Amino acid sequence: MRELDKVYDPKQVEDKIYKNWVDNKYFHAEVDSKKTPYTIVIPPPNITGQLHMGHALDNTLQDILIRYKRMQGFSALWVPGTDHASIATEAKIVEAMKKEGLTKEDIGREEFLKRAWDWKRVYGGRIIEQLKKLGASCDWDRERFTLDEGCSKAVNEVFVNLYNKGLIYQGERIVNWCPHCMTSISDAEVEFEEQDGHLWHIKYPIKDSDEFITVATTRPETMLGDTGIAVAVGDERYSHLVGKMAILPLVGREIPIFEDKYVEKEFGTGVVKMTPAHDPNDFEVGSRHDLPIIKVMELDAHMTADMGKYAGMDRYEARKAIVKDLEELGLLVKVEDYKHNVGSCYRCKTTIEPMISKQWFVKMEPLAKPSIEAVRNGETKFVPERFDKIFYHWMENIKDWCISRQLWWGHRIPAWYCQDCGEVIVAKEAPHKCTKCNSTNLKQDEDTLDTWFSSALWPFSTLGWPNKDSEDLKYFYPTNTLVTGYDIIFFWVARMIFSAIEHTGQVPFDTVFIHGIVRDANGLKMSKSLGNGIDPLEIIDQYGADALRFTLATGSSAGNDTRYSDEKVKASRNFANKLWNAARFIQMNLDGELADGLPEKLEQEDKWILSTLNNVIKAATENIEAFDLGLAAQKAYDFIWDEICDRYIEIVKLRLNSEDKEVKDNARRVLVYVMKEALKLLHPFMPFITEEIYLALPNAEESIMISQWPQFKEQLVFEREEKSLTRILELSKQIRALRAQMQAHPSNKTLLIIETPYKEDFEQGIYFVEKFAFAKEVQLVEKFDGDAKMYAQVVVEGARGFIPTGDLVDKEKETARLNKELAGVEKDIQIISGKLNNPGFMAKAPEKLVEQEKAKLAAAESKKEKILESLSALK
Repeated sequence: MRELDKVYDPKQVEDKIYKNWVDNKYFHAEVDSKKTPYTIVIPPPNITGQLHMGHALDNTLQDILIRYKRMQGFSALWVPGTDHASIATEAKIVEAMKKEGLTKEDIGREEFLKRAWDWKRVYGGRIIEQLKKLGASCDWDRERFTLDEGCSKAVNEVFVNLYNKGLIYQGERIVNWCPHCMTSISDAEVEFEEQDGHLWHIKYPIKDSDEFITVATTRPETMLGDTGIAVAVGDERYSHLVGKMAILPLVGREIPIFEDKYVEKEFGTGVVKMTPAHDPNDFEVGSRHDLPIIKVMELDAHMTADMGKYAGMDRYEARKAIVKDLEELGLLVKVEDYKHNVGSCYRCKTTIEPMISKQWFVKMEPLAKPSIEAVRNGETKFVPERFDKIFYHWMENIKDWCISRQLWWGHRIPAWYCQDCGEVIVAKEAPHKCTKCNSTNLKQDEDTLDTWFSSALWPFSTLGWPNKDSEDLKYFYPTNTLVTGYDIIFFWVARMIFSAIEHTGQVPFDTVFIHGIVRDANGLKMSKSLGNGIDPLEIIDQYGADALRFTLATGSSAGNDTRYSDEKVKASRNFANKLWNAARFIQMNLDGELADGLPEKLEQEDKWILSTLNNVIKAATENIEAFDLGLAAQKAYDFIWDEICDRYIEIVKLRLNSEDKEVKDNARRVLVYVMKEALKLLHPFMPFITEEIYLALPNAEESIMISQWPQFKEQLVFEREEKSLTRILELSKQIRALRAQMQAHPSNKTLLIIETPYKEDFEQGIYFVEKFAFAKEVQLVEKFDGDAKMYAQVVVEGARGFIPTGDLVDKEKETARLNKELAGVEKDIQIISGKLNNPGFMAKAPEKLVEQEKAKLAAAESKKEKILESLSALK
């Protein structure tokens, strides 16, 4: 048993403890038939990333769950790893090369990839080391990378399987193109934001006529690629023009006018110009009417060479020039201010350009249906449940997924093209010759796969799939809990569900635990542009990892955002110090060997603290099982701060100073037992300080990490003693608060009269009342019959206390205090009555909960009655 230092210094403790955990393989999980598996796979952070508050929250919540399950005796596996992050990583390499005056094309693909792997080796593990500083208890022996050999094998297996089933195909479709990243991106990677724009109304002349038809557009630069004009079906305004040809302004091309169900009469002029090469809806309409496809922009969003005077212009520059020319020709009718949603790349924030492009797609409808059914059937549940609606909405309206990216860093598409006969060969391994003409002149597809394609396989590819004989896969899969933010439900969660069902026949996890984002103290989202971001590593350096973890855990509730502030983390640091000082007090009162476990003889205060602990264990365990991690942490906090530190330690000081060794040892044994159990409850939230204290207490195991999670024990239920002493201590607490309000000095002790039907309980606890309520004399009565005007009063459930005011109280202040207390209890009555009068609550709530609410209402009404009596007496 090591003596605790006078002051707790996280810097001296955390790294040392973490190294010990790793060295002893406490994080490592094994296939064990005697244990039940529990598995979490980490949402793999990008290798370009640095630890931010979102990571800190997400990984703290995961670590709480995995430590809890490990202590419960599960074979608890937390699979760590990182994501290769195609777009972000390639951008980093390109940026570094730019400083050397080089481009990708200058050095070629092979040399570029060599640089990318070198960059990964230098910077890719940075965020992993930062997670270790947080205390993450991942199984580092199983660390994975989305581009490692096993994950790459799984990617090729999936691609080929889907291709052979006809679920992956190549085709020319409209895709979301990022002109900055120079790649296509999926619908889920487009962020939409309402922006101020304009609606330009443009006249198109009708061939062989003096008539015009007016169209409204938000993107005049695309009109050079118009190949048709659509009007609403049955729109009488334009029925005489259907079948005629319009002349495209600035170009002179003849384009047909036709009816189509896509057009809404009420929008704009009720006429829509069709640019099939640059709008997904126009592409669909154009397909129905066999319209030609004319691209007006290159991949960098500059106008193509055959766009005449506009050739080479940036899209926005071309827009200005085209509008100016239309105006000079008298073809611009008017310009309206217009708010509309504009899509931008989620990585670089550049406005995306819809482009016709030959890409690889996954056919989504056959994959989406089984996934929707799995969630509806409860095979995978969302916590909170409301988030399943986002999942359903996205999956029920899903479009085919564009999976090819025009990048070099990533999984290269396993497709080869025969340069002699044009055959396309899709295979898991590189073919040696063409399967059709036997030519060896083969060229692999230049594109790579969307990063989310490999991330979608993460829950099973990391456990050995496609090797069906993998022991890890058979034992640890399906996994149990996925912890993630609500912002990537469709990016990642949905794709993992449909991928797992398709390739393993099982859902990837049974629960998706959703959390919100970490905001600043004012509720604003943390961002570089606002300058309100907080570096978790700086907080850890200043206050310790435990203080940060506890702040994030207690501030979070499933599905909701949390606010971070320095005040909160300082409060968590203060809690750690309070715990440390309590442990030092216990240690200083230990003398020689101490028998393990509880003594046979228990005093009233022992039964009270043990029964209270028992209830906290039960409640905190239920909270964690229900993913109410913040509530569980708060219960541990309240028990340690209020019951152990402020009450029990004060109560047992007399016994600790006793000359009777048995009396002293019994108090020590209960104190050590209660502290160790409380440390175990707190361990998942504050792992470092709990380990340091635990190992400094008698009869500790080799690590708190592998000790048993506290159990509710029927033999430690002492309901009468718990209620009795709780009532006494609560009355004493209210009296102390009253005295503080009246600024009464602790040395100024006074008479205390207690009106209560529980006289016997208070008689047994007279010592506690005198000690904690600063009473020189205590009188117990069934009914107070004194002059209430002469007394200050407090009310708790089952008792009322009267203190002679004399010169200690100001009558106006006492009236104000009682009125404030009355307002509080009336608000409680209103809330509880609202619940009990709500038919929905009464129909759905369990009978036990209804009875609890009725009991609360009765207690509140009784308290109100007594407060009114006190106010009446003061008047």
